[in-house]
This record gives sequence, structure tokens and C-alpha cells, in this order.
Amino acid sequence: MKVIGSVPEGLEKCLAKEIVDLGGFNIDTYKRSVSFECDYATFYRIHFFSRVAFRFYREIARFPCHDRSSLYEGVRESFNWLQWLPSEKTFNIKVTGKTSSLSHSHFTALEIKNSITDLQRSVWNKRSNISLDNPDLVIHLHLNNDLAVLSLQSSVNSLHKRGYRPAVGNAPLKENLASGLLKITEWNGTKPLIDLMCGSGTFLIEAINQSLKVPLKSQKRYLFENWFDFKKDIFLDERNKATKKVVTFANLPKVIGCEINKDVCHQAKVNFSMAGLENYIELLNDDFTKIQFKSSEGLILCNPPYGKKLGDENELIDLYMRMGEFLKKKFSGWEFWLLSGNRRLTKHLKMKSSLKIPVSNGGIDCRWIKYLIR
Repeated sequence: MKVIGSVPEGLEKCLAKEIVDLGGFNIDTYKRSVSFECDYATFYRIHFFSRVAFRFYREIARFPCHDRSSLYEGVRESFNWLQWLPSEKTFNIKVTGKTSSLSHSHFTALEIKNSITDLQRSVWNKRSNISLDNPDLVIHLHLNNDLAVLSLQSSVNSLHKRGYRPAVGNAPLKENLASGLLKITEWNGTKPLIDLMCGSGTFLIEAINQSLKVPLKSQKRYLFENWFDFKKDIFLDERNKATKKVVTFANLPKVIGCEINKDVCHQAKVNFSMAGLENYIELLNDDFTKIQFKSSEGLILCNPPYGKKLGDENELIDLYMRMGEFLKKKFSGWEFWLLSGNRRLTKHLKMKSSLKIPVSNGGIDCRWIKYLIR
């Protein structure tokens, strides 16, 4: 099957590598998405082990589309709806993109619905209902340059929701973004890891689970289980392999999270417990300058306030200056990776970067910056 994976901007190459490692082929990367081909086993497997993707969509058809008529006919003729969507099953429609004459997503979705239900009525004299909350099938249409691409969404919820984070701070880092940024650092669980301002703990949880190849928590229901060609035996085999994987925490290096806010620190503690990692992460409810640790090498992470969602920019200058001074004094020889959404603040670290990678964090244009601490 041909599949499209959606991904945070800047992490397309990370998802492409994940897909190759999990068995996908014919990979192409685009802005915020990766297309590939795979067999059924690989398709099910990626839902247990892709740590970077938001969602996956199975492409089912593409056709020229420039107006209402070509949309209606293209949807009707391009796929075997009568086989895949019996009248007792519900569906929902998502639309992205537009053409010159199809610029309103609600109108486009309505026309898709009409095309499918008119076909059902003409054959069975009855039709499927739309369900907004619990559909059996989610149909996705993307319009671009007078081309329509029809896909089926594979999961109800976004895969970035891991199930370990009921408690989050005011500006949470999405789990899949954290995982992708960690992949870029190439931390593999052999060196110490410190998060200077760990917030709700996402970086540290993702780091450990990723290095130990812990599978994602299985969702209660995948939409692909409702598909006409769902291979239950293959799916169960892949799920069993994932859930029976032996995970050992015995050889983990020192992992430390620091969070000065008492309430946010408590949130992190809850999340570590939900993830089963409360015994493997040392959590400090204090300023990062109180961290005491002796090692000649390791990795330090930080997603500090940018002065946009959190904090006043002028007040944050002192924070960045203290951070730079602290790192140079206490952690010479370590790597430091900073997620920066404000380059005016970053310069107050007074440190020379060796790599800057553009990424998007919650719609904010950011840089994932590497420093070698001297």
C-alpha cells in the first residue's frame, strides 16, 4: 500500500529514517510529510514504533479535480465505496488544501459526502451516517494544483499522544517533536542526560523509551481495523511482538531533570510514574544552577521560555546569561542542545553553536541548536 505520514516541520528526515528502519520503501519527503510504500506487517508495525509521526494515511485514489463536478465524479468513480463502506458503517471527512474553485473546506467535504451517499442510495436505497466523534472510516482529501488525493486515516487519535502525560505545563512540548529532536542528538543511552528545565518531563521520558526501543502504548482502537482488507492475523502478530518485547532499564546512565516550579515539578513526577520511569529519573525541584554532577561527557537539553508563550523577553535575558555561565563553568566537554524560539535571547548565552536545525514548535519558528561546551 502507499502511505503518507504527517510529521512536525523540520523532522521529515527523522520520520523517513524511521520508516526505512521499520520496513518501508520508496520513500519521498515533503514539507511536514513523508510518503512511502509498505506491506501490511510494516503498516501495522509503524503504529507501534514510529515515535515521530502524528498520523498515517493510506492513499486510495488520486484524480484530476478543478471544480465541483470533477470532485463529485472523481470521488464516486475512483474507489470501491460499496465494498469498503456498508450503509451501517459511519464515516467522517477531512479536507486540506484547495483549488481556485474549491476554496472552502466545508463545502468540499459536503460534496464528497454527497458523492458517496448518493452512490449508496442508488444501489441500496439507504446510506451511511456521518459521525463526528466515533466514525468507522475517516476519509481525507487533499487538494493541490487541480489534483485530488484521497486517503484513509489510520488512527482515531494522533500518535504523539502516548498515554503517559495527563499532566502538562503551560507550554508543553509534543511527544513526537521531543522524540525527533532527540534522534537528531543521537543520544543512545550510553552517556548521562540532563534537562535543565524539564517542565512536564517529555524530553526525558522520550529519551529513555526511545533508546530502549519501548513500543508506543497501543490505542484502544485503530481505524484500520474497520477497513475491508484488514489482516487481523498479521496485526495481532505484530502487536504481540511489540508487547512482548523485553525492556531492561539496568544499564541506563544517570538521567536528571530539573524544574524550579513546584506545581510543574509535581506534574513531571506524575508523568514519570505513568511512564513507569519514576525510579530511573532523578527529579530536582530547584534552579538548574543547583545541579551537582561529575562526568567528563554527557548530553544536556533545554527548552527554555522564548518570551512568547511564557516569560517576558527582557526578564529572560538574565536567565540565558546565567545558563551560559553555568554550563561553561560546570560542564566543559559536554554537548548542549537548546530549542530556541528567540535568537535575540540565544545570543546572551555567549556560546558558539556548531549546528542549527530549523523546526516548528507549536507554530513558532525555532532552531534546534547544538553547542560543544568549552
